[in-house]
Amino acid sequence: MPSRVLIEGGWVFAGEGDGPFDVVEDGVVAVEGERIVYAGPREGLDPAWQPTRRIDARDKAVLPGLVNAHTHHAMSLLRGYADDVPLMPWLEQHIWPAEAHLTGDDVYWGTLLAIAESLLAGVTTFADMYFFMDRVAQAVLETGVRAHLSRGLIGVAPGADRALAEGKELVANFHGAGEGRIRCALAPHAPYTCPPPYVARVLEAAEALGCPIHTHLAETRAEIEQIRAQYGKSPIRHFADLGVFRHETLAAHCVHLDADDIAILAENRVAVAHNPISNCKLASGIAPVSELLAAGVTVGLASDGAASTNHLDLFEEMRLAANLQKVSRYDATALPAWQVLRLATVGGARALGFDRLGCLAPGYLADIVILDLRAPHLWPRHDLTSLVVYSAKAADVDTVLVHGRVLVDGGELLTIDIERVEREAQERAQRLARLGRGGR
Repeated sequence: MPSRVLIEGGWVFAGEGDGPFDVVEDGVVAVEGERIVYAGPREGLDPAWQPTRRIDARDKAVLPGLVNAHTHHAMSLLRGYADDVPLMPWLEQHIWPAEAHLTGDDVYWGTLLAIAESLLAGVTTFADMYFFMDRVAQAVLETGVRAHLSRGLIGVAPGADRALAEGKELVANFHGAGEGRIRCALAPHAPYTCPPPYVARVLEAAEALGCPIHTHLAETRAEIEQIRAQYGKSPIRHFADLGVFRHETLAAHCVHLDADDIAILAENRVAVAHNPISNCKLASGIAPVSELLAAGVTVGLASDGAASTNHLDLFEEMRLAANLQKVSRYDATALPAWQVLRLATVGGARALGFDRLGCLAPGYLADIVILDLRAPHLWPRHDLTSLVVYSAKAADVDTVLVHGRVLVDGGELLTIDIERVEREAQERAQRLARLGRGGR
């Protein structure tokens, strides 16, 4: 018999439409197995439905689980390793030399560290593009989280053929694993690292496997200039002409877009992962999120890797995402709280291709976050949506469910030995930093 969990007494962010969530005071969420069977006012729940566990959500907000739509989780090992450096020097002089020494065990422990941080911040699903992705899948399966996984493919690097083979193996071995908690993709890194013949091979494999594409696009001005110089067109038009967008595509960043680029993304149903803090810290620019949404593009919110963002906190990302759209347009109404909350939940779920995820409504997967509102920064309570987006913090996360299973209970991780993870991560990070700087 499946478990039955009743979350009761909180402010429940319910509903599945395209507008704001309905905030129901003293609401309930009923979970049976991995699915939500009811979310709304207490009196609407069938009195014959009886739970096997009750969770008291009084003085708490009950939200859909947050979705991190683009990251590189094992890069948590490189957090603080190379800060205050532009993107390409950051990659070429710091990150790539350190990553050359990565092992599968490094990726496994770095991913566990990132999953622990993410769960404690209310993130239930993430999209990861990196190396040794079988070890990332292992971490996902062990901890109970949900993920969209892809092996990063750099066509100009030695070992590009082997990387593509590993990417195909990942899809073949793990797509649909963990009761459907894992989706897999092929990931041509970016237009400037994947020449057209290599992209063609990736797309041929994606067609054979029936899997989506995950990539970086239009992240910096330097990328725009390089691709225009090489191919006479924007990165978006370039990948469109190569046929990339004939496949379900998740495109990270999409900062430097013109009207034609946005139209191409919308026409081809390309989903965008918006990384506001990483784009700011690396001085990449401000993505035109409001214009993308107005054109009907699906947009999710993302942190990028902790090496560039320094944390995996989507509450911080929500605040900055909203504020960047406002200040860049001199328009305080741009990207309001309700809309940015949708980016961090159902927007991300749709961008990653997970069906029936990201809302608290019957039939949806039971990925749920409960925030404790008993803190000075969460009083008074005028508008609960604004309170969550502009005032809440990762530290307010109390309870987290993924696929109907409680993974964080009262702020305690139930599937991760955090002390061992922290110890392993520190030892491995120190080794990578030493080797990356030419030490032994």
